[in-house]
Amino acid sequence: MAETKYPMIGKLVLITGATSGIGEAAATELAAWGASIVAVVRNRRRGEETLAQIRATTGNEQLELLVGDLAAQADVRRVAREFKERHDRLDVLINNAGGVFGSRRVTSDGLELTFALDHLAYFLLTNELLDVLKASTPSRIVSTSSDASTQGSIELDDLQLERGYKPFRAYSNAKLANILFTFELARRLAGSGVTANCVHPGFVRSGFGSGLGGPMRLGTKAAQLFARRPEKGAETIVYLASSPAVASVTGKYFFDKQPKTPPAAAVDVALARRLWAMSEQLTGVGGPAAAAA
Repeated sequence: MAETKYPMIGKLVLITGATSGIGEAAATELAAWGASIVAVVRNRRRGEETLAQIRATTGNEQLELLVGDLAAQADVRRVAREFKERHDRLDVLINNAGGVFGSRRVTSDGLELTFALDHLAYFLLTNELLDVLKASTPSRIVSTSSDASTQGSIELDDLQLERGYKPFRAYSNAKLANILFTFELARRLAGSGVTANCVHPGFVRSGFGSGLGGPMRLGTKAAQLFARRPEKGAETIVYLASSPAVASVTGKYFFDKQPKTPPAAAVDVALARRLWAMSEQLTGVGGPAAAAA
């Protein structure tokens, strides 16, 4: 992975999607550099196996699990609450969990699954943890997006894709939402000591596409023969989580440890603000749903 290692001893990192692919690779590298890792996982057994492997690889014992389905908003809130019951600081939040699904599915909250998991989970978890991030400054938020965002569009009257659902349309839209969210978050956090950046990891050999079916799944699996290793894909996540060179950099989209020009739609400030407002409505951030949780 990265050639230069920046000491992370004493730093606490919460990462979602850490049981495979770039999430596991990033958690392993940061643990090797001395960070304490809190991994948010959906499956406890798989999470325990992953942490056992990271522990054996790095010798780092400062590893723990939080279990929850991030597509379910009650679980996101519970995960955040359990984290804050255990910890009074958070140096780095890495939003990485996500997926692409072959058919339109609806979550327990009545939301389209891709949008709920790939965007709203980032939005809600980040907002639930902002108080502890602000109390831990300087702190960092790193979110995994994708160049699939260049094919995305945000249609505010059909965020749930009730009209014409297609798997990669849903995924591309959510990845564009990740960048819009990051840029608006950075604007809102300006001067707070909390930075927010997002990452295109490249096309990575991982479990991506496992939620697809038939020819789409086979095609994605075949394409992964030519994909980059998860360790390579995770390099920029680790860089943004640890490097002094980006300690004050915020509101940027990165690829291979360099700022990258985002899709034109991602720099639409009015769109970002409207998406933020609708995300608040859909998650209850700052409203009755949050107060009742």
